[in-house]
Amino acid sequence: MEVHNTMATTAAVAESPVVTIGSATQQRGETADPRRWIALAVMTLGAFMVLIDTTVVNVAIPSIRNNLAASYADTQWVVAGYQLAYAVLLVTGGRLGDIFGRRRLFLIGAIGFTITSVLSGLAQSPGMLVGSRIAQGLAAALLFPQGLSMITAVFPARERAKAFGIFGAAAGIAVVLGPLLGGLIIGDNTTGDAWRYIFLINVPVGLIALAGALRFVRETRSAGVRGIDLSGTALLSIALTAIVFPLLEGRDADWAPWTFASLVGGVVMLALFFAHQHTRSRAGRPTLVQTSMFRERAFSTGSLLALVVFAAVPSTLFTINLVFQAGLGFTALHAGLTTLGFSGGVFIGAIMGVRLEGRLGGRGVLALGTLLGALGSIGLIVTLHARGGAVTTGDFIPPLLAIGVGFGNIGPRLFQVVLARVSPEHAGSGSGVLSTINQLGAAVGVTVVGLTLFSLLGTNAGPTIARYTPQVQAAAVSELHVPQAQLASFARTYDACFVQRIDAKDPAAPIPGCPAATPALLHAPLGRVGSSALADTFVASESTALLINAAVFALAFVLVLALPRSARTHEEDEEVAA
Repeated sequence: MEVHNTMATTAAVAESPVVTIGSATQQRGETADPRRWIALAVMTLGAFMVLIDTTVVNVAIPSIRNNLAASYADTQWVVAGYQLAYAVLLVTGGRLGDIFGRRRLFLIGAIGFTITSVLSGLAQSPGMLVGSRIAQGLAAALLFPQGLSMITAVFPARERAKAFGIFGAAAGIAVVLGPLLGGLIIGDNTTGDAWRYIFLINVPVGLIALAGALRFVRETRSAGVRGIDLSGTALLSIALTAIVFPLLEGRDADWAPWTFASLVGGVVMLALFFAHQHTRSRAGRPTLVQTSMFRERAFSTGSLLALVVFAAVPSTLFTINLVFQAGLGFTALHAGLTTLGFSGGVFIGAIMGVRLEGRLGGRGVLALGTLLGALGSIGLIVTLHARGGAVTTGDFIPPLLAIGVGFGNIGPRLFQVVLARVSPEHAGSGSGVLSTINQLGAAVGVTVVGLTLFSLLGTNAGPTIARYTPQVQAAAVSELHVPQAQLASFARTYDACFVQRIDAKDPAAPIPGCPAATPALLHAPLGRVGSSALADTFVASESTALLINAAVFALAFVLVLALPRSARTHEEDEEVAA
């Protein structure tokens, strides 16, 4: 099934000329767009807006729940609905840019994202908010891949490292700034309407991106791509949904049999999709993904490296933020400020990587980044072991800075290495594939490391609170005047409720059988005892879970060594052949 490209013959959205890219040789004949750096800033702004929305909402969940009377499942879908829609359609969004024009798809995505941000901000019910968030994810999938493909299509090969560096640094910073921005907007307003501004703030940003795209972004599309592969789009969408959905919802479903069946079915569907694409490509029919890209070692190994790196970094940020807020009692703003070390590191690493590339080469910078990531993870483990529940904000800055610098080294170079061998006419498809791999890596990493952390919390909670039994009994006598004869029973109830609270999927739900101990967990002086035990439990569990992240960074280092030494681009290959 295919829909032939009728839109490609229509006039451009605005007055700027359309560049049709058929081959790298044709592209070299073109004069470089004098406004390409401004266009990059516009595309980066759009991508920044999309990525910040993947994390900013997490901070607003308690406020949304209180204000809209939403259930726990509703609030989970406010987050998961966006992530699912975004991940599933990234490849399709990139390919549509190849066919119909990258600027056109960016404009459609930005318009859709802005409108759905308004709808989300004005939502009057949980259902309306979930629906608008899913639509927002679809719009984001149309918008985001156009930035990466525009760099490949518009920038000369000698400038792409710098362009990817700017785009990659902005992307890395956006993800971690989300919680900080959310904390600044919401503050202490956990019952009112402040959460709405988390969405409404996108409106002026979206309008600026739209105006900038109309004024400064030149339209590009690919001459060699003739139509949409609808059957391939359906196959890939079903496969990715079957994989991503259980990763997002598995824990809340207690990893029921259907979650594993869905994962296996999704992998089988993914294999069928690639077989389908290969068959269509050999027959000369339009494809969603150019399978020949995976025969290039730089693309296939680089894609695997991207999967591994994005399994390591977002999972580190996810679990460490849980430790900050659920374990150490940091506010959202405090947690966001603590992760600024990572944000600053990404910025430093991106600049440092560009300067080091001339001496170390792209592979050398990637190797340095993975080593810094591993060292930062080990630094976190050592810090948590040494400081325990008494760990402070300052203790986290050095290791998070190291991980941030490492990621700043890796991200831009990874885009450059993976997409270097992709011909400009397939830039959108390649960008969509890489972006989807990043999302899959993040989903797998957060699931695996998150499950490990939650399992360790359940294991460590009982022994930890047992060590605090004398303090619990002393506080029960002095503050609650519990009779001596009831102290042992009170302490057992308190300990059981402590363990159940840590194991609970819904942190706001009442715990059956804890009438006396639950309030005591929240109020001084038993509150202080509970807080200390909670901090110790989270810190001990996270220090063990982070061993996975350190190992994953080590695996990433090995994959870097498997990359080809030559970083020649597709255009340079054509030049040699000529």
